[in-house]
Amino acid sequence: MSEDIRNFCIIAHIDHGKSTLADRFLEIGGAITRNEASTSQVLDSMDLERERGITIKAKAVRLNYKSKDGHIYVLNLIDTPGHVDFTYEVAKSLGAVEGAILLVDASQGVEAQSVANYYLARDHNLKIIPVVNKIDLPMADKERVKKQLVDIFGFSESEIIYVSAKEGWGIEDILESIIKHVPPPQGGIDEPLRAFLFDSSYDEFKGVIVYLRVLEGKITKGMEIKLIDKGDFYRVTEIGVFNPRPQKKNSLMAGEVGYICCNIKNPRDVTIPDIVIDKNNPTHKKSFSYRRLPPMVFSGLFPAAVGDYNNLRTAMEKLSLSDPSFVYEPDHLDILGYGFRCGFLGLLHMEIIKERIEREYGIEIILTTPNVRYEVTTKKGTFFVESPYKFPSPQELIEVKEPFVKAVIITPWEFIESLYEMAKKRRGLPRGSDYLGQDRMKITFDIPLAEIIVDFYDKVKSVTKGYGSLDYEFIGFRPADIVKVDILFNRKPTGVFSFLVERSKVLERSRLIIEKLKETIPRHMFEINIQAAVGSKIMASVKIPPLRKDVTSKCYGGDITRKRKLWEKQKKGKKKMKMLGQVEVPSQAFLEVLKI
Repeated sequence: MSEDIRNFCIIAHIDHGKSTLADRFLEIGGAITRNEASTSQVLDSMDLERERGITIKAKAVRLNYKSKDGHIYVLNLIDTPGHVDFTYEVAKSLGAVEGAILLVDASQGVEAQSVANYYLARDHNLKIIPVVNKIDLPMADKERVKKQLVDIFGFSESEIIYVSAKEGWGIEDILESIIKHVPPPQGGIDEPLRAFLFDSSYDEFKGVIVYLRVLEGKITKGMEIKLIDKGDFYRVTEIGVFNPRPQKKNSLMAGEVGYICCNIKNPRDVTIPDIVIDKNNPTHKKSFSYRRLPPMVFSGLFPAAVGDYNNLRTAMEKLSLSDPSFVYEPDHLDILGYGFRCGFLGLLHMEIIKERIEREYGIEIILTTPNVRYEVTTKKGTFFVESPYKFPSPQELIEVKEPFVKAVIITPWEFIESLYEMAKKRRGLPRGSDYLGQDRMKITFDIPLAEIIVDFYDKVKSVTKGYGSLDYEFIGFRPADIVKVDILFNRKPTGVFSFLVERSKVLERSRLIIEKLKETIPRHMFEINIQAAVGSKIMASVKIPPLRKDVTSKCYGGDITRKRKLWEKQKKGKKKMKMLGQVEVPSQAFLEVLKI
């Protein structure tokens, strides 16, 4: 019965203990044994998630819980990421639940993603349960965090639950609160099928595995279904739930969360999120709209070995299946060959995709310098450009607009002045500040996205001694004086290192990049002249001297003119090599420039 079902998720800032709390839920619900529970972060199954201590993919799991009054409830939990780059995972998961646990660290307090995720949950009309975690830590300050939750979000003190997910304190209080306050699913079992597809994965034998929440009706094995977005029809071959391992079932009823397999072989045939309906008894209810987050950072992704191109394409198809914010299209560069131009939500998102391709598919890849998307107006019209080598010449340009974001920083008040100064250097425009409780402030800036995608988050943490937090959202395009800087090797342009930058920072960025290239490119038999140029104007230049070979070593005594002839011959040879020789750039050089 749907009255016995509760669907909820855990939302929080990064590293506030979501995955550890999920482990305790699984342990109490009997989904994992005590030995498995001793292994931290059971739902973080990826090696990358365990190594970095972050959740990257949202996970859905079902557990049975016997309440204090003896009644058994079915709880469907979705564990979500906390990092700003994975907000899309949180947003699509919220459409599958009726309630959310807002988890806050007892020592760190309310941080930027705590606020952002709270408003995401409120926009979905979810029942939000405030929980203060890590009360076992020596630095825990329950009274301060309680006051923040009351002042910032308007919770009453009686609503707040105090727990230690690590020690297992107070976990049942959360489950009892979920049963009491989170409403059961509303859809009727007798209505036509309507299910919300919120995630998917790929299995080599089963094809695409679709994760869904049944909103109305029921889905059974053998049923013919339709995916609304693509309009394609499929027959259901397998149905199941996660406990947390897959467990097969014959059907899923309204309110239940699980998975289905339909022999979908091509990952591109599935859109995330989507609505699933019955082919033979379609519902007439309108599908709700879902705002897909556009990619914000763009970079070229090329296989280090030419023969890996097709394997790379297959890997990216499978990754984009469950990650709608990762987009790509074929690309080509003379120096790197064929590859892809990819869009990401941020640098961490980009780094995770790169590492997953290398680890899970064994493909070594090269990333080009990341850029944001610019809105460019020329005599031919207005269009978007995210690649430096597609940027029009100055003669064709009429106007360039760059993306701006609203950045929200939550910090102890004593670091405000340093943060304002840092934002000013990044062309940030202050928009206001508010006190959050007695010791914290929220400051808001409008700032170019290009200024924050690389190291702004790290700088915020550094300036605030680890206590500051950052969240941002795209607010539109604004006019900017953007120029394209080409990197030349012996006067030959290399598109792979070209970059777009605001005019006032051309000299600074150019010097950084060519000095880094000088450090990482090995010496050749000929001199290498590395230059940064805007159009025909050279902005900065360095030289890598050639390797020296003693061509006169075979000469013993004799006339000096013989040695001079050999030196002159060597000089002409090096000059010819400089004109015709190919500069070999190691992959480390790409990585070092990427860090800049």
